[in-house]
Amino acid sequence: MTLRSLSLLVSLALCTPLAAHAIEFTPQELARASALQRTLLTLDSHLDTPANFHREGFDIAQRHDHNALSQVDYPRMVEGGLDGGFWAIYTDQGDRSAAAHQQDRDAGLLRLMEIREMLAAQPETFQLALTAADAARIKAAGKRVVYISMENGSPLVDDPTLLGFYHRAGLRLLSTVHFANNEFADSATDPKGAEWKGLSPAGKALVDEAVRLGIVIDQSHASDAVFDDLIERMPVPFVLSHSSAKAIYDHPRNLDDARLKRLAKAGGVIQVNAYGGYLIDIGKSEPRALAEKTAIDQWGGYDALSMAQGVKLAQVQAELDRLHPVRKATLDDFFAHFEHILTVVGPDHVGIGLDWDGGGGLADLQDVSELPKITAWLLRKGYTRQQIAAIWGGNLLRVMQQAQDHATALAAAP
Repeated sequence: MTLRSLSLLVSLALCTPLAAHAIEFTPQELARASALQRTLLTLDSHLDTPANFHREGFDIAQRHDHNALSQVDYPRMVEGGLDGGFWAIYTDQGDRSAAAHQQDRDAGLLRLMEIREMLAAQPETFQLALTAADAARIKAAGKRVVYISMENGSPLVDDPTLLGFYHRAGLRLLSTVHFANNEFADSATDPKGAEWKGLSPAGKALVDEAVRLGIVIDQSHASDAVFDDLIERMPVPFVLSHSSAKAIYDHPRNLDDARLKRLAKAGGVIQVNAYGGYLIDIGKSEPRALAEKTAIDQWGGYDALSMAQGVKLAQVQAELDRLHPVRKATLDDFFAHFEHILTVVGPDHVGIGLDWDGGGGLADLQDVSELPKITAWLLRKGYTRQQIAAIWGGNLLRVMQQAQDHATALAAAP
């Protein structure tokens, strides 16, 4: 089982009690929010949906309700007003041997190819975006926006010069590291602790090259020391594509208030996450986790699951809810982080990165069709249309524009 597969199982199996008074919205609030959502450029900065592109039975043009593997498809994007976002090349990290680095290299290229194949197969509904301005143009044409991101730099360890190839193929957002330390940076969650005390020499060179190309750097999953290195090193702002507030839940993946303020001062943006284990103390339910793992292993492992098996997995989970009742993080928990971060840094430095198809989602926000609930909350809190538009994509695109403008200036310099 891969680290990502285990992470997804944990997110499904280890949950905290549902809030006794879960937030509710009136039909009128949701109708108003949905109407506004359709007029906004609505982008999510972390979509793990490409992990489904290889699965037997997956068709992004078809709705995949009641499936434990899928939270994003075209019909639900339309229903929820999601115009697109950053679609991740995620590569699970091997043992850091030379052979594992080559496997990571090949896995990243394969995922990139799968994204490009999806785009080629769906030209009327999806389009590759390369510049900050492309998103609005693609939305105006009635299509969904596909920016390409990379979660974990492990595909580049074997050959860092591949970054240039990825950029030419559409890569516009890059994170250096994931659950465990790699050759570029320290992870926030490696049980062994720090290896580089921030960015490694190779990581600094990778960041410098990304800046030269105009690729936005994503600090999510990296350690606080990496954050500090990026603040000191980078001439342009960076983002956290899916993170939350350490003041609300003290998890290593979350950011403390002092760093939130430093991020905002540098012009950066934090995209608030809906992965339950980063929102709340998740507790433990080992019998449930073991039962889910057993079921998935019988089908050949998480990455090998077909969409039909995803439906069966949802049924298994429903039965486990009866046998081993658990409660998941809710919108109340998400809004606690969201509101805190908005209070600390203001709406010009906050966005949305819910980790769909990568473990994200809440008991009362289960797929992208329900996004207007977030907009309804923002309206209830009194945020203006302009502020809501900034949160749903404008802030992220501003950082992207700054990165691309800087790269253009560097290229033009004598």
